[in-house]
Amino acid sequence: MFKQRTINLMNRILFFIAVFSVSAATSSISVAATPLRFVDAVEKADWDRASEMFSHADSERPPATQTQPDGMSPLHWAVFHQNTDWTERLLQGGADPNATTLYGVTPLAIACRKGSPECAAQLLDHGADANGRLAGKVTPLMLAARVGNPELCRLLLEHDAAVEAAQRSGQTALMFAAAEGNVEAINTLLDAGADLHRSLASGFTPLCFAARQGHIDAVVTLLDHGASLNETMDPKRTSGRNPRAGMSPLMLAVESAHYKLAMELVRRGADPNEQTSGFTPLHALSWVRRPSKGDNPAGDPPPRRSGDMTALQFVVEIVDAGADVNLELRRGRAGKGLINPRGATPFLLASQTVDLPYMKLLLELGADPAIANADGCTALMAAAGVGNNFVGEHEGTPAEVDEAVRMLVERGLDINAVANSKETAMHGAAYRCFPETVRLLALLGAKAEHFNHENKYGWTPLDIAHGHRPGSFKPDPATIKAIEELLPKKP
Repeated sequence: MFKQRTINLMNRILFFIAVFSVSAATSSISVAATPLRFVDAVEKADWDRASEMFSHADSERPPATQTQPDGMSPLHWAVFHQNTDWTERLLQGGADPNATTLYGVTPLAIACRKGSPECAAQLLDHGADANGRLAGKVTPLMLAARVGNPELCRLLLEHDAAVEAAQRSGQTALMFAAAEGNVEAINTLLDAGADLHRSLASGFTPLCFAARQGHIDAVVTLLDHGASLNETMDPKRTSGRNPRAGMSPLMLAVESAHYKLAMELVRRGADPNEQTSGFTPLHALSWVRRPSKGDNPAGDPPPRRSGDMTALQFVVEIVDAGADVNLELRRGRAGKGLINPRGATPFLLASQTVDLPYMKLLLELGADPAIANADGCTALMAAAGVGNNFVGEHEGTPAEVDEAVRMLVERGLDINAVANSKETAMHGAAYRCFPETVRLLALLGAKAEHFNHENKYGWTPLDIAHGHRPGSFKPDPATIKAIEELLPKKP
């Protein structure tokens, strides 16, 4: 008879790498049918029972060499429980310090993952390999750096652990320490010669890892050791969730909602108006605060903010530090139906996401709402819906759009303006499929002679309402009816 014995994944595998995402459940003969073995007693930390078994063991089959179905040995479990007495006893009794489980886990790996320099020292003194590779080519030093125990890191380095060893994707122990914000481990590794400037194919450096995770102390430590405040990423691939080319520590911090860290970087000399990635911090806040809702990277939930500084507090501080609220982006191009970022201001992008608190704050700080992008798209057009290529995936409720449109018209924006793309605010309302916005635009003065024409894609607002759009084909009867009511009656 068999039964399932489930072992907690983290306790069993002890690694964060993807190869260990498999279930650690193993099938074994029922305890009721099979006497408790020595290895099982050590797993349960039943030291009295284990001692009795160990003392009366068969010399031809030493208990220290027993294994469980997944390869876990008494030594693995003794180290897991951080029992130094039993660790030494097993090593003296013939246990292999380099034994591996079916998942490639060694006792030294467990000691490093548990942050136990005492057990690690015992293993190393008995011949454990300080450079033994685990699954994914992870080394014990990487695990120690991730845990952040400097004593453990020093111990491994004293036993010739390679400080610049890289796992499968190229990450080094310093990158592990930086990503976890382990300052003492960072200092230990740098003192041992770790490369501060090493870059992955993704473009990430130790500083970039620390900045993305929002570890201020780690970032400051790396900068104090000579990391470049203005380093930029050069990823081999930039699609999907890969970073944009030219991303800096400042932009990583902003787009990860680590505003306190971002201001620390600005105070240390980072340019608040940098556009190396195509956008400035003020521009990026439009999608950091209000991302779209699509099933793609742009539709990921907003990042979880760290620190006690809100996004709007950050805006006030970075503008006070020199950020230009009217800065127009130098470059960029957009796909079909999207807003061209070239020439766009932070206010224009905030208008597209209808981020009313951000829009109002930018106006208070001196933003000019009349600045259009390189294609002549105005903030009013963006708020109405120009650039909304997928129905329902872009931020902005009818009530929010109503308030934004009224605010912009009151500030003098032309409701009948036509962009170089031949789009108007009414085209935008059709993209959103908001009949309420169609009626509002008409109420505020939108005239059919200005909007009832084809845009550069060959679509009138009515065509768009019938479903013609670059993203999803979705007719909207209510919007169709609202637009038809504004058009001249056919004879």
